[in-house]
Amino acid sequence: MKFKKESLFFLKDLKQNNNRDWFSENKSIFIEAQSNAKELFESIKEKLEEHDEIGKDKLFRIYRDVRFSKDKTPYKHHFAGSFSREGARLRGGYYLRIRPGESFAAGGFFKPEKEDLLRIRKEFELDDSEIRDILNNKKFKNYFGGKLEGDELKTAPKGFDKKHPSIDLIRKKAFIAIRNFSDEEVISDNFVAEVDKTFRILRPFFDFMSDVLTTDLNGESII
Repeated sequence: MKFKKESLFFLKDLKQNNNRDWFSENKSIFIEAQSNAKELFESIKEKLEEHDEIGKDKLFRIYRDVRFSKDKTPYKHHFAGSFSREGARLRGGYYLRIRPGESFAAGGFFKPEKEDLLRIRKEFELDDSEIRDILNNKKFKNYFGGKLEGDELKTAPKGFDKKHPSIDLIRKKAFIAIRNFSDEEVISDNFVAEVDKTFRILRPFFDFMSDVLTTDLNGESII
C-alpha cells in the first residue's frame, strides 16, 4: 500500500484553492484521495497491531471548524490520523500527518491531564536517568533528533526548583517525538514500512512513560 502521487497533488491544489466552489468541482478527486488515505492508515494500523495493542484509531475529517478561528478557509490541506494504545496500562498515542512539504510521524503525550503531568514532572525531579538514556539512544537520535517537542513553560512550574538539573524536562507541558518526511518519502513504496519502523522506535519511550503513569513514586501500581 502506498500514498499516491495524485493524492499528494490534490492536497497541493487544495492549499492553493481552499474554497467551497473549487472543492465541489473537484469532489471526485477528493473522494479518490481520501480513499487512498484511508487505505494507507489502515495498512499502518495493521502493522502497528503486530507489535503493539491499539485501541481507537481515527482518520480526521478534512473539514475545518472555523467558528472560533481567524482563518476561515474551510478545508485542511492534509490528511491526518491517530492511533491510541489500548487500556489503562498502555499510555501514549501515535499520529501521522500527510501535508505537502510538512509531513511527519509522531508519538507521545500532547496534552497530559493535570494529574499525569504532575506525576511525570515528579518522576523527572526524582530521577531523569532512564528518560535521558532513551533520548540519547542512537536510534532515537537518528529518528527523532534525541529530543522531545511540545509546549513548555518559560520558567519552573509551581513547586519545582528552577535550577533543578532536569528543569528542561520539568518545564514541558507536552512530550512528543517527531520525525519529518519529505514528499518523496511519502509517495515511496516503503513509506508504510518507514512509518512503522518509526513507531517501533518509540516503544521504549512509551513503555517507560506507561510505567511512570501507572505507578506512584515508590514504584507501586496505582491501577
